[in-house]
Amino acid sequence: MFPVDFLIFLQIILFLFITPGPPRVVIVSHTINYGLKNSVWTAFGDISANICQGILAVFFVGTFLKDNPEALNFLKWAGIFYIIYLAYDTYTAKIRSIKSKTTFIKSKLSFYKDGFLVAGLSPKAIVFFTTIFISFIDFNSNYYIQFLILITTYVVLDFSTLMIYGLAAEKISNYLKNKPKLLNTISACVLIFIALFIAVNQSY
Repeated sequence: MFPVDFLIFLQIILFLFITPGPPRVVIVSHTINYGLKNSVWTAFGDISANICQGILAVFFVGTFLKDNPEALNFLKWAGIFYIIYLAYDTYTAKIRSIKSKTTFIKSKLSFYKDGFLVAGLSPKAIVFFTTIFISFIDFNSNYYIQFLILITTYVVLDFSTLMIYGLAAEKISNYLKNKPKLLNTISACVLIFIALFIAVNQSY
C-alpha cells in the first residue's frame, strides 16, 4: 500500500524543487514587487495546478499524453508564451518604494492565476507526473492511498521550497527596491531565458 521506493521519490523531487525554474522565479519577483504575503497566493496556484496534474496523470490522461506528443508541444508553447507575458508584466511593474506608502497591488486571484498557469502549462511538470510520478505507484494494490501519500509529499515540499525562495527574496528586497529598474530587468531577463531554454531544449 505504501508507494514504491518512496525515498528515491523524495530525492528526485527535492532535486527538482531546489533547481530554479519558472515558478520560483515568479515567486521571487512577486515577493519583491508585492510582498511575501501576496506571493503566497502564487504558491497556492502552483500547488493547485500540481494536484490537478497528478490526478489527471494517475486517473485519466497519462497514457494519452505519452502517446500524443503534439499535445505536449501545444502545452509547451502555451507555457512559453505565458512566461514571456510574465516577463513583460514584470519589466513594466511598478515596485513599491521603501519611502512611499503607495502600494501597487494585484488581486489575490491574479497572483493565484499566475502560479496556476505557470505550473499548469509546464511540460516539464506534465512529463514528470505522467512518467516519473506514476512509476512510483503499484497499480496492483490500493493506489488511491499511494497517490495521496505521493501527492501530499510533493505539494508540501513544493510549497515549502517556494516559500524559502520567497523568504530569501524578502531578505534582499530592501536593497533591490532602491534599484527598481535593475530588479525588473533582471527578473524579466531570467524569465525570457527560461522561455528560450524551454523552446530550444524541450522537444516531444
